Amino acid sequence: MNDSNRPAAMAQWLWDARQQRLPYRNLPDALRPASIEEAYAAQEHYYRLAEPLLGAVAGAKIATTTKVMQQLMGISHPCGGAIFARTIHRSPASLRAADFINLRIESEIALQLRSDLPAAGAPWTRDTVESAVAGAMPAFELIEDRNADYSKTEVTSLIAENCWNGGAVVGTPKPLPTAALVGIAGRLAINGKTVGQGAAEDPIATLAWLANHLAERSRDLKAGMIVITGSLIPTVSVASGDRAVFAVDGLGEAAMDVR
Repeated sequence: MNDSNRPAAMAQWLWDARQQRLPYRNLPDALRPASIEEAYAAQEHYYRLAEPLLGAVAGAKIATTTKVMQQLMGISHPCGGAIFARTIHRSPASLRAADFINLRIESEIALQLRSDLPAAGAPWTRDTVESAVAGAMPAFELIEDRNADYSKTEVTSLIAENCWNGGAVVGTPKPLPTAALVGIAGRLAINGKTVGQGAAEDPIATLAWLANHLAERSRDLKAGMIVITGSLIPTVSVASGDRAVFAVDGLGEAAMDVR
C-alpha cells in the first residue's frame, strides 16, 4: 500500500468496525500507525467519514489527561479529538442506550467560545485564549469505547478513532471569571446517589493546549464551538433506565436520562 493511502485505510478500517458495532480492536499490524503524527493523519480521514452522518466538527475534546492513563498508553502527553455537531445534546438530554455499543460518561467542564482561536495565532497561552471564552458549563462526554480492553489499547489506534468520542451533553453556559474555574468542584449522581466528586485543574489552560494542538494540524477553533476539558471524576458506565446528573459549583448541572 502506498504510504500516502495508509491513513485513509486506517480510518476506514476503524469506521467500518464501529458502524458494524464490532468490539473494539487495535488496528491490525499492516495498518498500525508508525507514529503519533500518522495516527492524527488517520483521524483527519476519520472526520471525513463521520461528518456526513454526524455533522461538521463543532468542538474539541482532550483525552488521556491523567498520568495513570498516559502510563497505560505509553505516552507522556494528552491526546485530542473532535466533537461532531449532531452529537452535541443540550441538558436535560434523553439518549438511547441502543445507539451505543458501550456507553460510558465523563463529567467535565465545557467551554463555549465567543471568538475564533485560529491556527495562525499560535502559540496560544492561557492569557491569550482567556478572552475567547463566552461561558462555562457542566458537561458529560459520551464515550463509545466498544467494550475495549484498556490495558491492551494502543494509543495510535485510539487517536485514529477520534479518542472514542460519542458526543457530549452540555448544560447552560455561564460567564464566570475564568479564575473561578481553577479548582471548581463537581459531583456526579447516578439515580440520585452520589458516585463521585472531584475538582477541575485549569480548564482555560486546557483550552490553550487544545488550540496549540489543533494549530499543529492547521485546524482552527471557531466561535460557537464547544470544548470539553477533561473529566473531574473517573469514567462510569451507564445503561438503560439510568439518570445521571453532574452538578458543578456556580455553574448549575448537566442531566441525562438513558432509555
